[in-house]
Amino acid sequence: MNQQPPKSTFSACPHDCPSSCALEVHFYPHGDVRRLNGAKDNDYTAGVICAKVARYPERLYHPERLLKPLRRVGPKGEATFEEITWDAALDLIAEKFQEAEAEFGAESIWPYYYAGTMGLVQRDSIHRLRHAKGYSRQFDSFCTNMAWTGYVAGTGSLTGPDPREMAKSDQVIIWGTNPVATQVNVMTHAIAARKKRGARIIVVDVYETETMKQADIGLILKPGTDAALACAIMHVLFRDGYADWDYLEKYTDCPKELEAHLLARTPEWAAGITGLNVSQIEEVAKLIGEVKKTFFRLGYGFTRSRNGAVGMHAACSIAAIIGSYKYEGGGAFHNNGGLFKFNKEMIEASSLKDVSRRALDQSLIGRILTGDEAALLGGPPVKAMLIQNTNPMSVAPEQELVRQGFAREDLFTVVHEQFMTDTAKMADIVLPATQFLEHDDIYKGGGHQYFLLGPKAVEPPEGPKENIFVINEIARRLESNSHGGFDMSARDHIDWMLKNSGFGTLAELEANKWRDIQPDFETSHYLNGFGHADGKFHFRPDWGRSDAPNKPDGDTVFGPSEEMPELPDQWDSIELADEQHPFRLVTAPARSFLNSSFAETESSKKKEGRPEVWLRPEEATRYGIEDGAKVKMGNRRGVVTLHARHVATVAPGTVISEGIWPNDAFEDDRGINTLTGADPVAPYGGAAFHDTAVWVRAV
Repeated sequence: MNQQPPKSTFSACPHDCPSSCALEVHFYPHGDVRRLNGAKDNDYTAGVICAKVARYPERLYHPERLLKPLRRVGPKGEATFEEITWDAALDLIAEKFQEAEAEFGAESIWPYYYAGTMGLVQRDSIHRLRHAKGYSRQFDSFCTNMAWTGYVAGTGSLTGPDPREMAKSDQVIIWGTNPVATQVNVMTHAIAARKKRGARIIVVDVYETETMKQADIGLILKPGTDAALACAIMHVLFRDGYADWDYLEKYTDCPKELEAHLLARTPEWAAGITGLNVSQIEEVAKLIGEVKKTFFRLGYGFTRSRNGAVGMHAACSIAAIIGSYKYEGGGAFHNNGGLFKFNKEMIEASSLKDVSRRALDQSLIGRILTGDEAALLGGPPVKAMLIQNTNPMSVAPEQELVRQGFAREDLFTVVHEQFMTDTAKMADIVLPATQFLEHDDIYKGGGHQYFLLGPKAVEPPEGPKENIFVINEIARRLESNSHGGFDMSARDHIDWMLKNSGFGTLAELEANKWRDIQPDFETSHYLNGFGHADGKFHFRPDWGRSDAPNKPDGDTVFGPSEEMPELPDQWDSIELADEQHPFRLVTAPARSFLNSSFAETESSKKKEGRPEVWLRPEEATRYGIEDGAKVKMGNRRGVVTLHARHVATVAPGTVISEGIWPNDAFEDDRGINTLTGADPVAPYGGAAFHDTAVWVRAV
């Protein structure tokens, strides 16, 4: 008798969103996935997920999904391939990697990855191959560096108040993030506070986002000026007697010096920098001073600027001025990544890591692949790449260089992917990949305190293979599989990691689905002391020498680190507009895309429409740009063609382009990251994706 398939099961969202949602997966009677919902019994997800993940069957059963290994037979970039067997593909990969190593050394091979899945096994096993073979390492610089560096400069720890406390707050300030589009559960808890407690929601951003439309107060400021706003707010808090001096004396390093420093950082001063009105700054500062139970939810977006670390540090300093950490529902929160202390030896083979091997900056991939000696760190050229979980031909900055690099005939590129992305089109070998419901993995929250099991829910179609299959099979062919991790299944890896991290077993996690590791109130709110050695919140960071979760090797610092302000202040290290480039471009996330993921699904494309640039009507008129007109936008890095939209609620002198569309969605096959710079940001690197000076012209 045939066993009936289950009606539902559980999983976890694998995508690069701090919410890491707990999922319910529902099936048709014949076994196909019907729909996905948020898990109601997980009190962070609280039954709510974003629309794009709710529509996941559209992606899982997409007719253009990659199903067979492919070998390039035409010119690079034309996407002319023939089908080959898995064994033939893997044999060729091993052969080409061995050839590159024999001629140029092991560092000429660069395994390149990022956050297409956030699964700890499927994402991070690429390091096991890297370390076992002594290939070039990767310095991860796309996403988090400025935010994490700035936050930890103040708190000393990448942790904070329980994010579920937003629902217990009297005032939620959502700063530099658009959670309606990027992490919907933030809104779940903020709206709950409004409904149950009458809490006020204040949003700070550079245009009227969908999140700001739901706020009680919205502050639209010029990009890269967040520190000026934060300093003016703190000025008012000191000036008008809202500062909690008992708290400041006990928990912070130099409050008197900060107060003196901020005397000149008035709302009038900040208004001239941010584009806000003095009255707006005064109003919000007064509300913060009066409402001690204020929860600051600090995002990533405003930190993707050349002064991003300084902006984050200034914003998180506000909570310390009023002592809001003392209250449930108060304090500043950015990310809880510091809670998760996992032993990933079997996944990553960290015991085999050779720190003398160069760590190439992922953001500098264009310079690296075009032979820039500084970017290559004095080592050999990159001759072969294995790419998993990322799409650099769309998402990396300085796209003209990236394109030139991948077009090299002497570069052997392997791309393991689910769809024919822009990067896959440039590959020599394309390998079909499973999707998250088709393999086992484990995930950790950034925006919350859970780690979650994502068990295999359905069988993949014939052809696609999970990431660790590719890693283990390449290692076997290269005779570098002596590490025990190469012989383990994904479930073995999860079980070993849990047991060796003090978190029980896979069987226990499978029975419970997830685990909450939020510390007690006093620890979470730093009432036992902040993470620095002196137990204080640091208003005076030791930039370039301070600790951070993701630092480059040794004493390396980037950018004009020596010029970073000693105390919170506006720092004009940004790419300022000028006569030739009168606008500053922010490449914000789109609601229906997630980086370059979901850009292949019809529902997401239909909702997003087409690549556009949004600008204020009066500024568009000044340059003869009609609403809906085709325009070119450019700078010294390149030019893109897209359509203009008049939007009154954009900061002055600012243009917005939402979403990372595939290159072929643009008339000239040039995507939006053609315009963004890759120069590493002070003090510890990162790409300033939202800090770009451009011109815009009617076609």
